[in-house]
Amino acid sequence: MTTPEPAQTLAPIIHLDDGGNPYAAGYRCGTCGEVFMEEHRGCPKCATVGSLQPHGLSRTGKLYAYTIVHRSFPGIKTPFISAIVELDGGGYLKGNLEGVEPVPERLVFDMAVQIDFDRLTSRDGDQDQLLRFIFRPLEADSHPEEVKQA
Repeated sequence: MTTPEPAQTLAPIIHLDDGGNPYAAGYRCGTCGEVFMEEHRGCPKCATVGSLQPHGLSRTGKLYAYTIVHRSFPGIKTPFISAIVELDGGGYLKGNLEGVEPVPERLVFDMAVQIDFDRLTSRDGDQDQLLRFIFRPLEADSHPEEVKQA
């Protein structure tokens, strides 16, 4: 069995551990505890300069908001669900929700979801593996990995 080539991450929140396993990481303010996806010079909430530290994000959360997209760029299959998820432990993350039929009757606010990672092949002819994150409904019997500390 061959090990897949290391992937290039498509989002700055995606990191790879020493074994090549993906995880999501953001920043937590050491003063107020707020979680952010991007690095700032100071905390946007409490304005403490230099207080943000790397922080592993939870792999689970709840559906906070969504839209069902019916028109997109050529070559992108529609409809799909664009979602904002409130992560357990803090922070909000926007991405696609897969594994649910894209109709309002199937979507419930606060439904439990998990971050999953997906490898894509770039369209420019290279065989580079591109790593993206998506959300999937959290099944009652699944146990996603614990939060990795960045």
